Amino acid sequence: MRPNTLAEAVQRIQAGSEQDVVLAEWVDAFDLATSDADRYASIEPEPERTGNARLDALVGAIAEYLAKQRRLGRVPPWVSDPARRLTSPWFTTASPSDGMREYLSFASPAEFASRNIFTEERPLRRARGPQPAKT
Repeated sequence: MRPNTLAEAVQRIQAGSEQDVVLAEWVDAFDLATSDADRYASIEPEPERTGNARLDALVGAIAEYLAKQRRLGRVPPWVSDPARRLTSPWFTTASPSDGMREYLSFASPAEFASRNIFTEERPLRRARGPQPAKT
C-alpha cells in the first residue's frame, strides 16, 4: 500500500522500509491524486525529523519542488526550516566524476541545489506503462 503523505513515507522509512522504494511509491500516489487540494494535503503535514540530515533535507526539497512544479499555489511552511538544508554538498550520483559534479551543480533544480543537494535535472520523474484502454 502506497503512503498517502510525505510524512507517512518518512515514518515508513524510519520503520525500516527502503527509502528509494517508499519515496517512489509516494510520488506515484502524489501524481495519481485527483485534485491539487489532495496533492497539497499530501505534502502539508511536516514529516518528523529523522536525524539523517540527507533525508531531512531531501524531503524538504521534494515537497517544495512538487508544490512548484505542479503549481499548487503554495509551499508548506515547514520546508523553510534550516534543519531541512545540508551544510555540505551531497551529489546523489554514486562516486561522481569531476565532470558529473559540474553537470549536477548546474542541472539540479533550485529546490534541491538551495539545500546543497545536487541531482539530475528532473529528479522525480517516474516511468509509467501505458494506461488500459477505457471500454
